Amino acid sequence: MGFTIIEPLKYWLLDHPSIVWFRWSPAQSWGSTWPFLATAIAAYITTAVTLHLTLKLFRRRRPIPLGPIPAIHGLAMSLLSATIFAGTLLSAAAEIRDTRWLWRRTRTTPMEWFLCFPLGTRPSGRVFFWSYIFYLSRFLHLLRTFFIILRHRKLSFFRLFNHSILLLTSFLWLEFSQSFQVLAILFSTLVYSVVYGYRFWNEMGFPCNKRFSFTVNCQILLLGCNLVCHVGVLCLHFLRGGCNGIGAWVFNSVLNAAILFLFLKSYVNVHCTRKNTSTGIAVTETLNLGMGIRD
Repeated sequence: MGFTIIEPLKYWLLDHPSIVWFRWSPAQSWGSTWPFLATAIAAYITTAVTLHLTLKLFRRRRPIPLGPIPAIHGLAMSLLSATIFAGTLLSAAAEIRDTRWLWRRTRTTPMEWFLCFPLGTRPSGRVFFWSYIFYLSRFLHLLRTFFIILRHRKLSFFRLFNHSILLLTSFLWLEFSQSFQVLAILFSTLVYSVVYGYRFWNEMGFPCNKRFSFTVNCQILLLGCNLVCHVGVLCLHFLRGGCNGIGAWVFNSVLNAAILFLFLKSYVNVHCTRKNTSTGIAVTETLNLGMGIRD
């Protein structure tokens, strides 16, 4: 019984022709051009600002009922993130298996490949297919902004900026075959699958601990893993003669450094001052801006 289930899953996650023969190009991949990316980000910002100003203009203070839409969105994002995680993990294992003979000549270990793609790596094959699906999932993630506007009448520059940067970053991973993206996708989708599952649980009205900053703890874990891996990429870049897509990696590193700064600042405010409970809520809001893990 288990074998009959595993084989179809393996085919759809690893061996489907669309996965094996994937290639990032304007002719084959939807949304793979710079004009499309710029238009998408501009449309997202314009729509969010327009909706927010419209509600302000009509002075509507009551939340607009969204029904089961946020719950469905949370469940869909959780399942999609889990699928991307499984597909990326299987694809990485297949890539290691298929190219092990080459790595022995260059004395490259699997962990070094996870952190540092060889120079000349092209965005094609199984791993980059799931990177592409992760990029597309960022568009679905943007819907959270509109849920917040309709429910709480809240819209911040940081939210718009952060979500736009996340979309741009995932685009750069593919455009420049950036190193470290496999681990970044694995870490992010693992966290997203848990966080969005938690949100689905809350939306369905199931009991949960309101004082437990679940998303904040997930954020801490994600930032810590990213920091360690970025140090590894930097070391390998200088020790092994260069990593592919290092320019995009530098941009991503600057973003992570800014997020880490926000976290440390908020962490100090909470654990050193401990003024009141509202401070903790503010920290949760600030931290969740970081990687898009926000209610």
